[in-house]
Amino acid sequence: MHINDFDYDLPESFIAQEPAEPRDASRLMVLDRAEQSIIHKYFYDIVDFLDAGDVLVMNTTRVIPARLHGTKTDTGGKLEILLLRRLENNQWRVLIGGKRAEIGMKITLNDSDIHAEVVDILDGAERVIAFDTDISPYLDERGEMPLPPYIQSTVDDSERYQTVYSRQEGSAAAPTAGLHFTPDLLLKLRAKGVQFAYCVLHIGLDTFQPVKVDAIRDHKMHSEWASLTAENANIINQAKLSGKKIVTVGTTTTRTLETAGILSAGGDPSDPEALGDLCPWRPVIAFEQDTRLFIYPGYKWRVVDAMITNFHLPKSTLLMMISSFAGREFVFEAYETAKSEGYRFFSFGDAMLIR
Repeated sequence: MHINDFDYDLPESFIAQEPAEPRDASRLMVLDRAEQSIIHKYFYDIVDFLDAGDVLVMNTTRVIPARLHGTKTDTGGKLEILLLRRLENNQWRVLIGGKRAEIGMKITLNDSDIHAEVVDILDGAERVIAFDTDISPYLDERGEMPLPPYIQSTVDDSERYQTVYSRQEGSAAAPTAGLHFTPDLLLKLRAKGVQFAYCVLHIGLDTFQPVKVDAIRDHKMHSEWASLTAENANIINQAKLSGKKIVTVGTTTTRTLETAGILSAGGDPSDPEALGDLCPWRPVIAFEQDTRLFIYPGYKWRVVDAMITNFHLPKSTLLMMISSFAGREFVFEAYETAKSEGYRFFSFGDAMLIR
């Protein structure tokens, strides 16, 4: 398929600049794949669409204050640094904004005596830099929340860019489908008998990078660290065996569970097509490793039965994923309906339930 198959026009006025208040007051578009129908609800109505015994799976990653400002030590030129992933020995994968950042370039973080050096050049603006100390205390004091570039407003309360169930720090962006949940809504779901399971995927570079190749199968996903524990895998497997639905909150959770399904089948998540027609469900396995899973139309779904997600950017891997899950034509019909109905798009926007 061609990249232009996943393009659509979206005026800037549709891009949400602030989150809904309260969180679960955002709108919810429900797509029924079997009936090819669309209905309009609010997010707090999600309780009506899950049954006792179904499993709601959430990504408990937590966004770090990953945007830093500094200067080139030698020239004083300004730099913006976006931390993507902690490595070993105070090294980080980062994106560096500013003029050319070559190996050996030295950086001083603003309002500090902390220094860093570029030690490796990766794709595009991505670099590996080594700090001369642990920067965790500096992040807590001076780091900024890395809101996406299409959000021009500021968020006074940084917790509004975290899910209420976030736990493990490590993401450069929020798993935004989860931003709609409130503690009260989670209590209502549990009271109905919905089971909860958890995974972790630390969101990295591909959240910020559009697909740039013409043939989408040529796109190479960057790796992101993910894990699923044996306890949570067992919750999912028991529910599947009982005929209950596995409902993922967001594309990151979806990628994690489908990665677990591919690993269970003896496959390679970086090459899911190598499994051929091996599609029937089999128990997912616990894992803790990087994943490069890229899901686009033609993918053989193994684990996920329903998905909660936001409205995604044109030409993005996320739009390709949901097009694989619900069908490209149905998804684009839903997006046009969303525009005509005044839905809010992207990270702080409204939600979909695809079932």
